[in-house]
Amino acid sequence: MTEAISDVSIVALDARGDGVTAMGEAVAGALPGERVRIRDGGERTELVEVLAASSERATPFCPWYGRCGGCATQHMSEALYRDWKRGLVVDALARARVDAEVGPLIDAHGAGRRRATFHARFPHGEPDEVGFMRARSHAIVAIDGCPLFAPALVGALAAARALAGDLRGLAKPLDIGVTATLDGLDVDLRGSGPLGLAEQRKLARTAEALDLARVSNHGAVVIERRQPRVQFGDTLAALPPGGFLQATEAGEAQLAAIAAGALDGARAAADLFCGAGAFALRLARKCEVLAVDSDAASIAALARAASGGRALKPIAAETRDLFRRPLRADELAAFDGALFDPPRAGAEAQAREFAASGLPLVVAVSCNAATFARDARILIDGGFRIGTVAPVDQFRFSPHIEIAAVFTRKRQRKPRGVLR
Repeated sequence: MTEAISDVSIVALDARGDGVTAMGEAVAGALPGERVRIRDGGERTELVEVLAASSERATPFCPWYGRCGGCATQHMSEALYRDWKRGLVVDALARARVDAEVGPLIDAHGAGRRRATFHARFPHGEPDEVGFMRARSHAIVAIDGCPLFAPALVGALAAARALAGDLRGLAKPLDIGVTATLDGLDVDLRGSGPLGLAEQRKLARTAEALDLARVSNHGAVVIERRQPRVQFGDTLAALPPGGFLQATEAGEAQLAAIAAGALDGARAAADLFCGAGAFALRLARKCEVLAVDSDAASIAALARAASGGRALKPIAAETRDLFRRPLRADELAAFDGALFDPPRAGAEAQAREFAASGLPLVVAVSCNAATFARDARILIDGGFRIGTVAPVDQFRFSPHIEIAAVFTRKRQRKPRGVLR
């Protein structure tokens, strides 16, 4: 197909941070108010040149920006970026007909990202490729580092390269998840399938050489030199291999503070989609907690942390698929409030049980504005009122946004009793 060059004006930003023309074309790297030259190759539109730049244009600080797909908005001024990112939440709520105040964007980048997923490919007859995905492509950008990493994650790329090299003979694409913990880097490999003894020995030697805390393959431990731990409030928790963790410590602390503030005074609370206990172990300082998640390894980690925690009220930890078996309305009668932090798919079934229950308070945490808005609509239709929505920015320069909000109503029925 012949490529067409044309000059166009940019009138808006879309949800990915791309500029949008009056004809609805998305142009990565363009800003509203700019006149730009584009190349239209049929499948995608490429920015060729900025003919008239916006006053909101900033100079990207990362040398891989525009090639690496990790960041989308380094070319925006701080003011434009904050307005655009908060607007993602405002627009999602409007589409779901949810009338709510959205607070200012909360910067929760803190010291930086404490986890990252690298990708490795082994092209035949060519050097290994290890890095992040190229923007809008499955190709890999072989970066040398990332300025958004927390200091504890600085050695992650070298570890990913070395471990990928150990599995080069398998010739399978790899995803390499690295998490910075109090005890060093925790690495979980995905994509290789089961490993033979020779490959496991290679990985173990690399872990020793690089002083890695643990290396796992598809969640199965290859070598654990030190148990990788993180701190949730005042309690230490040992993470399961590949377990979920908020991207930044500052983001986790901000979300936990919102939840703890809303549930202050509760005698018993439910923490649903609880992971390894980032919220539950903090809430248990003041109230009894039922913590539920589908991941058995995370529930086991939470239970171990709770048994070793000091001055904690009882935590009951349960493995349960809340998509198929949400906590029912009658089960919720034991609680003064509930917190839920589901994956990107949201928690429609659980939200409907909240709406049908007599529960007076629900704290919603989400990483997806669209499903958050859908679940919020269900709660509102069930009689809840939504408070100020907090957009929490721990994924700086990306379209990803964390959201927290408190929903309240008068208790419809008397509580059945505290957790037993």
